[in-house]
Amino acid sequence: MNIIIFGPNGSGKGTQGAIIKQKTNLPHVESGVIFRENISRQTELGNQAKAYIDQGELVPDEITIPMILDRLKQDDCKKGWLLDGFPRNVAQAKALYDALTNENIKLDLIIEVVLDREVAKKRIMGRRLCVNDNNHPNNVNIDPIKPRVQEGKMVCRVCGGKLKKRDDDQDEIAINKRHGIYFDEESGTMAAKNILKNKAGEGIKVIEIDGAPSVGEVTQNLLNNLKEAGCLLE
Repeated sequence: MNIIIFGPNGSGKGTQGAIIKQKTNLPHVESGVIFRENISRQTELGNQAKAYIDQGELVPDEITIPMILDRLKQDDCKKGWLLDGFPRNVAQAKALYDALTNENIKLDLIIEVVLDREVAKKRIMGRRLCVNDNNHPNNVNIDPIKPRVQEGKMVCRVCGGKLKKRDDDQDEIAINKRHGIYFDEESGTMAAKNILKNKAGEGIKVIEIDGAPSVGEVTQNLLNNLKEAGCLLE
């Protein structure tokens, strides 16, 4: 099964994606992880991507698309994948659809985690990343997932690991730029979602989940919808 999950930064889609991975055994292909891996290895594409990310800008398609398509062709994706963070604009959606069509790969499901823009921004600015696992939810602005305090320092509420901030999480201007791209229904991510939905036709399933409740509630709603759609094994 091939799935794409959408949601604005701060919606918790990464956390929900990790749960889907656990339930389906599909590889969780995250564009952000691919970028960070290329940046950490200082590949040519990684160095180019870093310059844009540091400015809160969207990485250009000529850098992003080769990274993503190469990942989807790797062996662990042959039986299906969960793509997170891509496509982010109309051009990427069209390029992805054309590439999948050329490889005779069908997109089976689109998941969208829906969240108000201002709520999402507040969540981003309170987000803290666990050095052991980025999918451990920690947020100083959300009571149910506030970090633990240990010896006077905040640590991961799940594993007790050290926490860090992403510089761009504290940059309100950069956040507004990212959300501006996501919520753009003319050429941004929402437009990309609609293009894929329309191109895939009647055979594709679409699930919309309210991202406002607690992490546990969102997860349960998502799992219920996946079961109803016949996309989840017991």
